[in-house]
Parts: sequence; C-alpha cells; structure tokens
Amino acid sequence: MTGAVDFLHEAAEDAGPTGGGLDLGVRSPFQLFWRRLRTDRVALVAAGFIVFLVLVAVFAPQVVDLAGARPPNAPSKRYFTLGKVGVPSPTGPSSKNLFGVDPLGRDLFSRVVYGLRISLEIALLATGLSVLIGLVVGLFAGYYRGWVDTALSRLVDILLAFPVLLLALGIASACSLGNGCVGGLIKPGLSVVVAVIALINWTFIARIVRGQVLSVREREFVEAARSIGASNLRIMFREILPNLVAPLIVYTTLIIPQNILLEAALSYLGVGVRPPDPSLGKMLADATDVFDTAWWYMAFPGAALLLMVLAFNLLGDGLQDALNPRSARPR
Repeated sequence: MTGAVDFLHEAAEDAGPTGGGLDLGVRSPFQLFWRRLRTDRVALVAAGFIVFLVLVAVFAPQVVDLAGARPPNAPSKRYFTLGKVGVPSPTGPSSKNLFGVDPLGRDLFSRVVYGLRISLEIALLATGLSVLIGLVVGLFAGYYRGWVDTALSRLVDILLAFPVLLLALGIASACSLGNGCVGGLIKPGLSVVVAVIALINWTFIARIVRGQVLSVREREFVEAARSIGASNLRIMFREILPNLVAPLIVYTTLIIPQNILLEAALSYLGVGVRPPDPSLGKMLADATDVFDTAWWYMAFPGAALLLMVLAFNLLGDGLQDALNPRSARPR
C-alpha cells in the first residue's frame, strides 16, 4: 500500500504543480504503469513478438505439422545434392524444407522451432530459480544486516569473482558425466543447464534486492508494523516484498535474454543440451564447418537467437521506463 502511495506522489511530481491534467484520485498504480507502457510502441511490439514465440514453443508439434515439416530428429538422404567434387551436400530452403536441411538431412525449420522451445524452457526455469534464491538471500541480508549481511554478501562476492562462462563450463562439464551431480539429483541434460545458470545468476538478484531492502526497511510503514508486534518474517514478506515487485519485474525481464545466451554458449561449447535434442547454440557450433556451403544452417538459428534476445531486451527497457515514475512523461 505504501509503495502505491509513493508511486502516486512521484507521478504527481512529474505532472507538475497542477497535476498536468492527471486525475490521481481515480488512477491506480497499474493504470499509471499501463498509461506509460502503451505509448512505447517498441516495447509493445517486443511483447507481442515474445507472446508469439511462447505460443510457437508451446505448440511446437502443431506448428511443425502445420508447416508440413518433418520431425526434428528425422534424418533423410533424399535432400542432398552432389557438390562440386561429387560429395553429397545438404540442400537449402525450399518448399519442402522451409529453412533447408542440416548435414544429416534433418529439417532445419522443425529443429529451430524445437530449439526455441528448449531455449525458452531453460531460460524461464533458470530465471525463476535465480530470482527465488536471490530474493530470499537479498531479503535476509538487507533486513537483518550485521553478521548475516556480511556472511551472505561475502558469499556473493566469492561467486562473482569467478569468470561466469568458465565457472559454468566447469560445473556443466563435471555434472554432465556419469549420473550427474548431488547424488544424481541433477542429471545430465536440461537439469544440469538449468542448475548451472541458476547457481550463477542468483547473485545479481541478491545484490539488487539487498540494496532495495536496506532502503525500504527504514521507511515509516516498516516501523509501524514493527511497533504493533509484527514478526520479522511478516515484515519482510508482507511489508517489504510488495515494494520490490517493480524492480524484480524489470531485472527478471533483462536476465532472461542473458540466460538464453548462456544456454546457447554452453551448448555451443558442447556441455549444454545433449544431442539429439535441438539447441540453437549447438546448431551454430555445427554450422561453423559447413558455413561456406550451407549458409542457411547458421543463418536461421542465429537469426532466431538474435530476435528472441532482442525482443526480451526491448521489453525490459520498456518496462523499466513504465515502472519508473520519474521517467519522461509520454507524449
């Protein structure tokens, strides 16, 4: 409730002494947020494109069938031609294979669609775990301060001291052998990639949440809750947490594309998604050897990865502007 009041007061300051014609008495914080966001056409287009990607990922089998494409792991020698030296080479985009075929004769369109599905699945799961762990650690560190803050902050500093990609590569390599890690709880494949990304990225969320909590815990509504005997857990999760929703939404949106790229990098280096499951990063790695004769094998997976990451970044920027009451007023 206090966060909503602050939001309204800051919006009134932006509007000027007369309020700029903004009737604050009938506008909720969500209405003010939507009023800003709907004027950002770039963010809205990005949001629409993300919804489209999610629908394609959810209904991947139906999309592949509708396009008349073959399953992603179905090789075929029918779609090869003889090259200049008489060596069979994959064919490019055609009516039968919209994106062409890979060196094994598999339909590239269906592999890109399923690759998008796997990338979004890993990114969303890993981001959810990262936000959950970082939120809890940041809340406890910022609220209790003292030795709790010191211990948790030093843990975050230690993890941040490692090169991100090298740390992820080492952990993923170790967990991809045998029965996995943690007594077989984290098995090779998708679970390893999700666990590695979550283990690395929660530190950034924890630092952001800790900084916000250090500021919010000194506000009057927290003192009022403490004065009536509210427990520490109630204050953290019922009073402070609602005031962290806006920055969490923004940073979550901005972390998702980072996780997509990290998954692609791990798969590119051979420790991510395990074959024959399609992965955009693995497709890019395989395409490096045949790029001069099969340009489509790198172009279409690369374009899909580029557009997906760009859409999330543009949406994150738009949400940040819409949720910041002191941003420029929409024209």
